[in-house]
Amino acid sequence: MTTADTLLLLSGGMDSIALAWWLRPRLAVTIDYGQLPVAGEIEAARAVCTELCIEHVLVSLDAHDLGSGDMAGTAPSPLAPVSEWWPYRNQLLITVAAAVALKHGVSKLSFGAVATDGAHIDGQPRFFDLMRQLVELQEGSVSLETPAIGETTSMLCRRVAVPFEVLAWAHSCHVASVACGRCRGCFKHRDTMRDLGYGEY
Repeated sequence: MTTADTLLLLSGGMDSIALAWWLRPRLAVTIDYGQLPVAGEIEAARAVCTELCIEHVLVSLDAHDLGSGDMAGTAPSPLAPVSEWWPYRNQLLITVAAAVALKHGVSKLSFGAVATDGAHIDGQPRFFDLMRQLVELQEGSVSLETPAIGETTSMLCRRVAVPFEVLAWAHSCHVASVACGRCRGCFKHRDTMRDLGYGEY
């Protein structure tokens, strides 16, 4: 059943695909902010939205020159906690997605953060608590939800029973639109599939 009043920020990765399968939002938004793997992310997001009959919105904004590390194709910032760190990325994505929600008359914004995102400050519960307050304070009163924040990707995928053929569309690579097999995103994808019992699929 479609969650009529929800917009999902759909990156095309495993976490957001699992949420799409579970929530069946009315609307999903994918944001091209200048990240190197964006074409693969868009292709994965579109495939899932087509399968689940979810309206898909693509927003493009050029923030590539502000990026850092793997996803921008540059050396990591000395401030970076991990190699794919992009300064203020989740703050930017939430802001843009909330604006899309208002434009389309949707009052709930769902973000696919999971427990292992805590390597970044903007993946931690306290960050989302503050962003929730900030978004809800502003005109429109969009509510921000992180329904999987306490789970690992494997836990989420098991709980919502996302089928292999849907999860396999996920694009997790941080550096290219075709999986490189060597970055942290590709390692996460491989390890999650193994944990779910799919082996070397």
